[in-house]
Parts: sequence; structure tokens; C-alpha cells
Amino acid sequence: MRYTVTIEVAQPRERVVRLLADPAHLPKWLRGLVLHEPRSGVHGQVGTVSRVVLRTGQQEMELTETVTRREPADLHGLPRDGVVHFEREIVGEGMWSAVRDRLTEAGPETTLWAQESEYRFSGVPMRLVAPFLRRTFRTQSRRHMQDFAAFAEQGTDVRAAEG
Repeated sequence: MRYTVTIEVAQPRERVVRLLADPAHLPKWLRGLVLHEPRSGVHGQVGTVSRVVLRTGQQEMELTETVTRREPADLHGLPRDGVVHFEREIVGEGMWSAVRDRLTEAGPETTLWAQESEYRFSGVPMRLVAPFLRRTFRTQSRRHMQDFAAFAEQGTDVRAAEG
């Protein structure tokens, strides 16, 4: 299963990139995040492997995230016409996923964020159900991106809505 979601964030690209790259901000916009801790490497750097725990309702899911691309490595003084790439692989029980983020300058105060997600399932039941869940997965990705935009633009923290 593969899909792409895009959103415009009403903030300069350099600010959006800094907020996305800072692990201290993850709980403020990544709904359901319980834990995101590097097991090896430094958060956000290529090759870093992290343990991620997400909660949806009463269900918790433990995942392993590996950063596979971060370009440019230095996120300060970005060229106006450049593209910033963040990519990671996520593995959980019966599931593999790749998420590829592209951030481009849509205007002096606007960033276009395009996120391509790819999922593969190893269990037969999930492979049979996956085509019917495409809309659910896409909706969840869009919601995370909208939550980030609300955080970046207005300082909205998803934990206030959850609690």
C-alpha cells in the first residue's frame, strides 16, 4: 500500500524543518506518542535506531524506527530552492513501513510538506485487510500533519485535546 499526503504549513521552511527535527516537540503534535527513544545514534541522524511506542485508544503498538535519509545534514541556512528530505523505515509486528518527507519553500512564509508512505504487511490476515484500510492510514497521516501545522502555526498541543 502506498499513498502521498501534502499540506501547506504557514511558517517559513527553516522553522518547519527545525520543529520537525527537534525530538522535544514530538509529543506536542504526534498524537498518541507514548515514547520515542534512540537505542543507537543521535535523534534524527542517518542510521539512528529508535524505539517508538504509540497508543490508540487502549491499544499500544511498539515500533522500531530507523532514519534512512536526512538531507541536507545541516538544517541551518537552507538554500531557497532546495528540498529538505527526512526518511525513515518503521518496523512493527507484521508490518514494515517507509515514510519519505519532502519540504519545499512554497513562499517566504509558507512550506509545502509532501509525505509519501509505503506499507507492507507480512501476515496473511493483514495483507487481505490492508486494501480496505488505505483510507484509514491516509486519514491518520493527514491528521498527524494537520496536528503539526496547528502546533507550528498556533502552538496547539495535541496533549491538551487528549487529556
